[in-house]
Amino acid sequence: MSFLARPTMASLAARALQRVTALADRRIASSLLSRYPEYPRNIRELTVQTSAGPARAVVYLPDTGSGPTSAPPVHVNFHGGGYVLPPIDLDDPLCRFLAAEAGVAVVNVDYVVAPQHPFPAPPHQAYEIVRWVAGHGAEHGWDGGRLTVGGQSAGGGLAAAVARQALEARRAGQVPSAGGEEGNGSAGAPSIALQVLHYPPLDLATDARDKRAAIAKPMLRPWMADVFDSAYVPDPRRRTNPLVSPAHPSDTADLTGIAPAFVVTAEYDLLRAEGVRYAGRLREAGALLDHYDVPGADHGYDQKDAEAARGVYALIAAHVRRATTPGPGNTPRENQP
Repeated sequence: MSFLARPTMASLAARALQRVTALADRRIASSLLSRYPEYPRNIRELTVQTSAGPARAVVYLPDTGSGPTSAPPVHVNFHGGGYVLPPIDLDDPLCRFLAAEAGVAVVNVDYVVAPQHPFPAPPHQAYEIVRWVAGHGAEHGWDGGRLTVGGQSAGGGLAAAVARQALEARRAGQVPSAGGEEGNGSAGAPSIALQVLHYPPLDLATDARDKRAAIAKPMLRPWMADVFDSAYVPDPRRRTNPLVSPAHPSDTADLTGIAPAFVVTAEYDLLRAEGVRYAGRLREAGALLDHYDVPGADHGYDQKDAEAARGVYALIAAHVRRATTPGPGNTPRENQP
């Protein structure tokens, strides 16, 4: 075990990273706010009460024009950051893009992070928030019966965990509803039309030193995994949990009935193989709508490459729009890498 993989040291390192990256994230976020100026930033904030404490969320509203319109579908977004860093504003371009191009209300969630809130707090809170969003659309202006979830990096891992919890809740007898005050926002399983998994970590049980990337020096390094994984799940024995590592070989559960998925991996990403592996599991369960591998890209590519990001965001928006407006010919065709 490396020095940084020890839970106490990982916790100290994670807290230091939170302080060090706070200023850098603000500078980066400032530049991202000006990306894609054609998409307006029509936002409001709300707070969702959860068992892990209140969660702040920024809601991006689609432009409905001047005339009356029905409530739009809703997409719940979870940001990245290794389950440790809370850079909610870094997803602003994606949220504005989806609100405009997919015509959805995007709820961008500021969820709890480790080491202050280690596993299972983040995925459990994420699931509670999705249930709340599904059940409270009438009072907030979206249609909770037309719901999608997604995230980038760790946020993609949380979106996968939310979909898994919804599947398990349905199997336990919690019947999905079409949204509304008495429906799946409080006790029932939310009905998820799509899960978007954008370069997600899906196997924390495998040591990063045993993972291979297509380039010699990928963006993610083993020391990062030591800090993030040990801060998030201090006990290595718990890292095979399906809410942490659904792509690990130890998870052999039948995924039939899980929310349909759009999986995006990056060609040079250290996490690519586990994304491909999980896409295969979803395909076997009949739940993979599409798998796109971004050529020549590494983890977090969309933070630096606005044009590459635009192309992938457009694919995500198309899938979200299709999932929330079902009809003949709206089933996406799989694009295997």
